[in-house]
Amino acid sequence: MLRPLVARQTRRLPGAALALSALLATAGCSWMPSVPGAGLFESPRQMRGHAVEEETLAQITPGVSSRADVEAALGSPSATGTFDNGVWYYMSSVTRQRPGRTLAVEDQRVVAIHFTPEGVVRDIQRVGLEDGRNVQVVSRITPSPGNDRTILQQLFGNIGRLAPGVGGQTNQTIGAPSR
Repeated sequence: MLRPLVARQTRRLPGAALALSALLATAGCSWMPSVPGAGLFESPRQMRGHAVEEETLAQITPGVSSRADVEAALGSPSATGTFDNGVWYYMSSVTRQRPGRTLAVEDQRVVAIHFTPEGVVRDIQRVGLEDGRNVQVVSRITPSPGNDRTILQQLFGNIGRLAPGVGGQTNQTIGAPSR
């Protein structure tokens, strides 16, 4: 009577392990049936950066608003121009984690506000993900001299390089006058 019970329990074990592994695999996902174009299980969207609302941006008037007005309306910028402090950048993006891969950028917005030398807004520029250019990455490697050693040379390369004494000191004859 005891043996059939043990046999039934061992048959249920693979099914329970399979259900547990499926539950763990979908732990970071959310159910999104109402979002068009989204799969059944998607990771949550993450807002990153300093998103600028169009209503807030409408408060800034080129030729009238100053740096202080822009900072009061939008806050401090995400970045300023590298070589010219006359440009403020407000950057934001919406990302989603892809399992086993890097973040997927779904939307990216950059608002660039250009100032005159007097500190008055000259121009407001909006740049999105669709305005970006695809950059071809070159896969060449620049060789550096001296790095073409075998694994054995790397492992045993320092043997015999130090002087025979402790800490690299050479042996001296005891009682010999020093110069």
